[in-house]
Amino acid sequence: MILGSGSAWDTACVQLANAARHLGLDDGMHDLLRTPRRAITVSVPLQRDDGQLTVLTGYRVQHNLARGPGKGGIRFHPTTDLDEVKALAMWMTWKCALMGIPYGGAKGGIAVEPAMLSLPERERLTRRYAAELVPLIGPEKDIPAPDVGTDEQTMAWIMDTYSAHTGYTTTGVVTGKPLSIGGSAGRAGATSLGVQLSVFAALRETGRDPHAMTIAVQGFGKVGALAAQYLHDAGCTVVAVSDVKGGIYNPQGLNPAALIRHLAGGAETVVGYPGTDTITNDELLELDVDVLVPAALEGVITVENVDRVRAPIIVEGANGPVTAEADQVLDDRGVLVVPDILANGGGVAVSYFEWVQDIQAYFWSEDEVSDRLRALMDRAYREVSLLATTQKISMRNAAHVIGVGRVADAHRTRGLYP
Repeated sequence: MILGSGSAWDTACVQLANAARHLGLDDGMHDLLRTPRRAITVSVPLQRDDGQLTVLTGYRVQHNLARGPGKGGIRFHPTTDLDEVKALAMWMTWKCALMGIPYGGAKGGIAVEPAMLSLPERERLTRRYAAELVPLIGPEKDIPAPDVGTDEQTMAWIMDTYSAHTGYTTTGVVTGKPLSIGGSAGRAGATSLGVQLSVFAALRETGRDPHAMTIAVQGFGKVGALAAQYLHDAGCTVVAVSDVKGGIYNPQGLNPAALIRHLAGGAETVVGYPGTDTITNDELLELDVDVLVPAALEGVITVENVDRVRAPIIVEGANGPVTAEADQVLDDRGVLVVPDILANGGGVAVSYFEWVQDIQAYFWSEDEVSDRLRALMDRAYREVSLLATTQKISMRNAAHVIGVGRVADAHRTRGLYP
């Protein structure tokens, strides 16, 4: 097992190196798979509401396009930088291949704190950033989607900006849009549903009764909140959740739907919710629970805290929440880690469904979308589990071996343009 320094990019490269070694890829193919096809940095000037001009930095990385157009979210977050976006784009490449979706991997973002922007400022920022990307994106080139700090309204602005430049409405340029302009039923909760399905698959595999399981979810946002609700509704006991300001704990269980209503009613955080004890995000990761779902940002489980993580099952709702070094420790301890490129693949799966529906101008019901998602997630989980069992490797390594192998096969089949 190759180890690294702990950054998102370093972790992604370590995971690729381990898969490449298992597959017996030569150095040339390994370099081809590691190197992004395109990585751009753009200046995004923003006129603030008070008339002041602020210049922000935006990114878009198309990691690999061997299996189809780029696919990946756009995040607005103050820590966003090129290395982070490169790592996220690489993970999207393997995720799409693992899920059997004809996409390559891409990702984008702007280094900004969206909470500090007014709604008009967010719109101006989004549209200017989208205008910089117009030559690179499109339904057959690269299809963005929401991520941390962005939402369906952000996608609507990008779609409208792109359509204004092309001269006609192009709904398929983004996914995660509102239903009124070509969005898909079931898209909003798709990533969360995929996490819930992955938790239940892991519980079945290890012979555990879901109704007797305790769950802790770090990151009560667009993925973690609905994942907690779906797990609660399916019979699990969600005992702890957290957001950027801290977490709450109740050993008797929480009601995620009530917490969602609490936040929708104007509360800024889950901290202080009646009937709960306040805990930190670090303390949540170390709770004695049956399943831990890190669904916030990357790199939260490291060599510094991994020895205090007690959950026997970890299902990664976020991208890259476990560093390479910590992952090795968990594997040595026999912890079952359902990796991000499998566990949170529901979002890109339904993004693909949305794209297909936009192209066909024929839309499916939410039940049809959910049934297709369940079938796809079940197939992917079984493939990863079977390879992990037969090859005696971790679920993460198995997932990457499948994803990386499929992309390498696409390159071999297509050949190299001179």
